[in-house]
Amino acid sequence: MLTQVNYRLQQNRTEEDTAMWPGPHAESTPDKAAVIVADTGETLTYKELDDGSNRLAQLLHDVGLRWGDHIAFVHGNDTRFHELCWAAQRSGLYYTAINWHFNADEVAYIVENCDATVLIVSDEFREMAAELTPMLDDEVATRLLIGGALDGWENYEDAVSRYPAKPIDHELEGHAMLYSSGTTGRPKGVKYKLTREPVGNAPVMVEAFRHLYGFDDTSVYLHPAPLYHSAPLQFTMLALRLGGTVIITRGFDPEGALQAIEEYGVTHSQWVPTMFVRMLKLPEDVRNRYDVSSLQVAIHAAAPCPVEIKRAMIEWWGPVLHEYYAATEGIGATFINSEEWLEHPGSVGTSMLGPVHILDEDGNEVPTGDIGVVWFEGSGSPLSFEYHKDEEQTKESHDTHGWATTFDMGYVDEDGYLYLTDRKTFMIISGGVNIYPQEAENLLVEHPKVMDAAVFGVPNDEMGEEVKAVVQPLDMTDAGEEFERELIAYCRENLAHYKCPRSVDFEAELPRHDTGKLYKRLLRDRYWGDNESRIMS
Repeated sequence: MLTQVNYRLQQNRTEEDTAMWPGPHAESTPDKAAVIVADTGETLTYKELDDGSNRLAQLLHDVGLRWGDHIAFVHGNDTRFHELCWAAQRSGLYYTAINWHFNADEVAYIVENCDATVLIVSDEFREMAAELTPMLDDEVATRLLIGGALDGWENYEDAVSRYPAKPIDHELEGHAMLYSSGTTGRPKGVKYKLTREPVGNAPVMVEAFRHLYGFDDTSVYLHPAPLYHSAPLQFTMLALRLGGTVIITRGFDPEGALQAIEEYGVTHSQWVPTMFVRMLKLPEDVRNRYDVSSLQVAIHAAAPCPVEIKRAMIEWWGPVLHEYYAATEGIGATFINSEEWLEHPGSVGTSMLGPVHILDEDGNEVPTGDIGVVWFEGSGSPLSFEYHKDEEQTKESHDTHGWATTFDMGYVDEDGYLYLTDRKTFMIISGGVNIYPQEAENLLVEHPKVMDAAVFGVPNDEMGEEVKAVVQPLDMTDAGEEFERELIAYCRENLAHYKCPRSVDFEAELPRHDTGKLYKRLLRDRYWGDNESRIMS
């Protein structure tokens, strides 16, 4: 069973397994496409990736960066992105890809917080870079602008052209240090320990994923999401380690994604549930226009997937869907394939890294089937993390056993399969009863006239909180009292009444991160005003 792949792979690795990075591929297949931008056809070969990352690595070494130092960059989805990543990865550096939706103040906070001394920004975001310039302190001594010129910044192309396309003397594995989405405050940097491994001595999880998903040098991997997020960055880096071809898009377009699968013969891909919803709600003739038979593996994660949405995707694409549950923190991971999921609908799988524990508020294990906070036992996992400069938050995420959590809620069935119910911070307490809004959200999204939905608690003088829904209709002309009554009745036909929204508001678009995560707090704050929820931190 796929989910039984575990860290024993560490003891079975061969010399070939410990040489996984683009360098060898640049020698054996220099003209092979490493990265293709589906929207434009722009292509980066393995030789170009190797040469470009070497030149930048030389520059970083020349300006004084050494093992464990830090760079940051703001860059969109194009062929230059992985050049920046691999320059740091092969130099033993930490690197932070910053969310390009952030404003200058938010970017400045992350650059200062992560201790970056080199900052690289694409000319695409030059207005933000100009606003950012006076906010940067002298520690950020090297500031490079890709594709343009700006006061206080050196042109990237001019700077790297002065350096040879050859490796630095001592190439060590670096690591991404990415930041949480910041839905409940300032983003937090997730930092792993560096171990002075030679470049190419890839993390054992790369080997595990190769066995789980069958990645190899023939793989064509599509990820139509922003590369600054953990899964797109880490999985595309994985594909490049193994010599595959990565297909990226400038943004997500449901029909464009289907077209990319057909045009490039995509074998592996990764998605979030909102992408499934938007593809399924294309007109049937549009969905059937594209040949997706090349797909061997379609991975999805990042948010819970409604059962009927996933079932419809398996019916459409076949049993190629593989789901995992994990976090940027790397504290644990569960996996499930299509066959297992059809036997355990709604599950996110069994643990790969060690036992899952479901604990109550007092830290006691709850009976099988009861809901509690999901904690992972490390089982020897090398993925040790901390929240950068946040000792208190790091401590809160670990217990006395050394187990760790991101405070998701869920339960485990008798077969050991994990089911998620919601984030702890989104739990609704109404009249003393705990309500997990994910159930109602998933149900509403399955309604044929709904594109997206958010369910959360709002103030109620008698009950403390009541269930509220905000819905994005497929057609905003449907919004109104009649549709509200229809949706409430629909929920009550399928869920216990106390779990159902008592009212529904409508929005043209809900605030979602490009990775699929719903910014639910932004919606909740409108309804709470000066009130304080008993469960929100």
